[in-house]
Amino acid sequence: MEDESQINIFAALNFIRDKAPVYAKAKAERVYLEQFRKSKKALCMREAEINGHKTAAMQEREAYSDPEYMTLLNGLKEAVETEEKLRWLIVAAEARIEIWRTLSANQRAEAKNL
Repeated sequence: MEDESQINIFAALNFIRDKAPVYAKAKAERVYLEQFRKSKKALCMREAEINGHKTAAMQEREAYSDPEYMTLLNGLKEAVETEEKLRWLIVAAEARIEIWRTLSANQRAEAKNL
């Protein structure tokens, strides 16, 4: 965001404002993939049943080893990574704002005591 020795409150606020939509999209993608994973598993299990795997355990095994299911899991992994990175960047910006607030209050108190 900026030089670590300076706290620019407006840069922190702008960062949060600019990243909020990106974070929201990343979170939506993660939630969608988590929910779609259930549907994909069901679809894969149904395909396994059609292919002769009669028990639920056999169908589940086939579903979990399906290449498309594995691809979905990799996508979910990437979505979680993106969401968490953005979340912690926003938390860091919020912390900078809190530090600025504390420093400003301390400066006002010092000025008042002079």
